[in-house]
Amino acid sequence: MSHRIRHPGFAAKRQSAEQAAQFIRHGMTVGMSGFTGAGYPKAVPGALAQRITASHGAGEPFRIKVLTGASTAPELDGALARVDGIELRVPFQSDPELRSRINAGGLDYMDIHLGQLAEKVRYGFFGKIDVAVVEIAAIREDGLLVPSSSVGNNKTWLDMADAVILEVNRWQPDALDGMHDIYTDGALPPHRTPIPLAHPGDRIGSPYLEVPLDKVVAVVETDAPDRNSPFKAPDAASQAIAAHLLDFLRFEVRQGRIPANLLPIQSGVGNIANAFMQGLAESEFEGLTAFTEVIQDGMLELLISGKMELASATSFSLSPAGIERFLEHAEALRQRIILRQQGVSNHPELVRRLGCIALNGMLEADLYGNVNSTHQMGTGMMNGIGGSGDFARNAYLSVFMAPSTAKNGLISTLVPMVSHVDHTEHDVSVIVTDQGLADLRMLSPKQRARAILEHCVHPSFRPALEDYFARALAGSHGKHTPHLLPEALAWHERYLVTGSMLGPAAQEAHD
Repeated sequence: MSHRIRHPGFAAKRQSAEQAAQFIRHGMTVGMSGFTGAGYPKAVPGALAQRITASHGAGEPFRIKVLTGASTAPELDGALARVDGIELRVPFQSDPELRSRINAGGLDYMDIHLGQLAEKVRYGFFGKIDVAVVEIAAIREDGLLVPSSSVGNNKTWLDMADAVILEVNRWQPDALDGMHDIYTDGALPPHRTPIPLAHPGDRIGSPYLEVPLDKVVAVVETDAPDRNSPFKAPDAASQAIAAHLLDFLRFEVRQGRIPANLLPIQSGVGNIANAFMQGLAESEFEGLTAFTEVIQDGMLELLISGKMELASATSFSLSPAGIERFLEHAEALRQRIILRQQGVSNHPELVRRLGCIALNGMLEADLYGNVNSTHQMGTGMMNGIGGSGDFARNAYLSVFMAPSTAKNGLISTLVPMVSHVDHTEHDVSVIVTDQGLADLRMLSPKQRARAILEHCVHPSFRPALEDYFARALAGSHGKHTPHLLPEALAWHERYLVTGSMLGPAAQEAHD
């Protein structure tokens, strides 16, 4: 590890994960690194979970508040949730154990726009950050820190925490050195100034993180991979969604509303996003750029091929195969990838200024274009809003995508009224399913409903949704956004009772 910890003062603070975990105590607020399974601490959370288990065994309370960049991995979220060590979790998660405990009411979870958390912490809304646990790739001779595979909120944790634990992970490739851009603007309202970024490739900060040596209480050496699962090959629904979206973008280019190389792309994580990237790779589009949160396999291939000139993000989200591809081309990619803190990558002003095309997934949408991206049947948390809201409200085009059905055809993605609203109709430009694409721009509520009915709804559910809309038009109290309130959530109730949103006749046909 000598080439990874090159500053003698930091080297003198090397400790085991078990020793470092002693600095975290019951009731503390802890900021941890990590964003979509990349760059999270690999050793200290497990050692902390063992401490918590011992404390609980002795009848002593031990729970902490955990703030991160986004989701992490089983070694962090899963390990601490399993031992009932989390009192509050913010701002995004995807771990099954943690999700189960959130939905069972065992801990508090606060779902926050990813681009807003760092500034809320800086404003003091969360109180003080007691300890930061941050993974890095190396410590230079001058004491500057080489960030790892995600930046997330790490600068804020290092700046705001009373004490800092650094995990130096030699698994993180040396090629990351120089790939980051950490911007510093410590001013608070009303003295904040515009972030001087006018192109996704602009570098406006330093490649390195900084922390005073006297604030660091432990340096832990690790050698462990990021935990990102392999991506599945795109299925027929994902490929159909990608094809509809590509055709729409071609139309927009022909209309002169976007340039031939499109606008900076923001893409959420998942198989639909990778299918779209694969479609771009096979398309006529060239000279692409991205201003996004994560770089996953499909976007990496666009960068390697030269189809995409550069990508600005806050994190990688690569499969094991994607990591190998990155390492093969790391030197060339160093000038084409920029990793920033998420307060910059997700900044609403920058999204609006750059005119991003925002592509995000959804759980469901309703007739009028309201989108639910977080809650199952209105009450059960899935993962969280993530950065979709940062982009959706401010993008040049705000696109939401999902297959038209879920649970083997028993759930319709398009419903009379969403059971939870994350993105209102005012922030949704386009809805795409495997059935087609509905362009909702400049349409009234009833016009949006007709576009969604015509283009997006699965045939198994279209007759029932058309019937609901027709009866709402005739019998609704108000005619601007027609609803039959006693029936508006009946599809969700039917699913909770019977396990299917299909009506009796449609269910019989499905069976």
